[in-house]
Amino acid sequence: MAQLDEFFKEMISQKGSDMHLEQGQKPKFRSHGEIREFSEKPVLTGEFMETILSELAPPNIWEKFKKVGDVDFAYAMGDTARFRANYYRHFNGAGAVFRVIPTKILSLDDLKSPEILKSFAKLQSGLVLVTGPTGSGKSTTLAAIINHINETTSRKIVTIEEPLEFVHPSKNCLIIHREVGVHTDSFSSGLAGAMKSDANVILVGEMRDRETIELACSAAEMGILVFGTLHTNSAAKTIDRIIDVFPPKKKNQIRSILSNAVQGVVSQQLLRTADEKGRVAAFEILLYSSALPGIIRAGESVKINGLIQTAKKEGMVTMDDYLVNLVKTEVVTAEAALMKALEKRRFEELIEDRERKKRMDDEKRLAQEMGGAFLGKKKPGETK
Repeated sequence: MAQLDEFFKEMISQKGSDMHLEQGQKPKFRSHGEIREFSEKPVLTGEFMETILSELAPPNIWEKFKKVGDVDFAYAMGDTARFRANYYRHFNGAGAVFRVIPTKILSLDDLKSPEILKSFAKLQSGLVLVTGPTGSGKSTTLAAIINHINETTSRKIVTIEEPLEFVHPSKNCLIIHREVGVHTDSFSSGLAGAMKSDANVILVGEMRDRETIELACSAAEMGILVFGTLHTNSAAKTIDRIIDVFPPKKKNQIRSILSNAVQGVVSQQLLRTADEKGRVAAFEILLYSSALPGIIRAGESVKINGLIQTAKKEGMVTMDDYLVNLVKTEVVTAEAALMKALEKRRFEELIEDRERKKRMDDEKRLAQEMGGAFLGKKKPGETK
């Protein structure tokens, strides 16, 4: 048993999601969004870090880490748990982060995701992007969508990830998993290969570069349903980010291609719940509509927010509207929503309204208490 397995067991017992090891510091883990120290663990020395990290990494990965100072891979602790590992060098020495990969693939219902996300399973082709900052649950949402396709359709699905996270059993679909660095050289080469493999659905773990983005759009035009991820926090910024990857002379061309390919953008963020017992996802959802291609071709992504606002009945929602609903249903606090909101003033007003109401309630209660005390006193000369 690897020495770090004891750390993993303790983290899992405390419902941790990520373990952080930094040379020169005590080991820490993240639970419900907060960083905590392991109990009774010493400061990590360089010698100990080298021992425990080399023990977990496959020989070829360890050699690559010593050479380039940054690697990703997956580690399985028997049948108990799997982790996405990232090793890196920093100012004080070596560091590592291990993220828990759930052994059970949760359904969209389990995640309490918006019902409209199930509609992506019905698409035959096109590009669907799931976006958000690191740690926002993009991979979990994508795994749930792929699982829904696996349960409700009969197609061939190819996933390309670095490292391989969720392993789907073939249910109604034929599923092929490929890991970058193990089964293919890069996302672009894996995508190019998948396009020739009679795939109906392709999941691209990250759309990092121009070549991968071009291939994803080409695959969507060929009649393949492509899912990909980006580190953006709104639909408008997602479209802009893709177009900005290309040089000026190619921007109009990619706008035209993208306008025909995009079928949906799901942006998400995680927030601590009001009871502080967990976290909940907030979503922005853009779906294809007749107006969307024109907006993309014209380079007017600023209009996307307005498009979403006018299409609420179709299942679209802006991030801020979703956050407002979470606040009004008391799932999250207004302060937590403010941290994630795009239009901050809207949530500042919610906080101000709540504080104003609290002051009025306090004043009313005080007046009632004072009135009661006054009524309870006898007036001068009064007898029972």
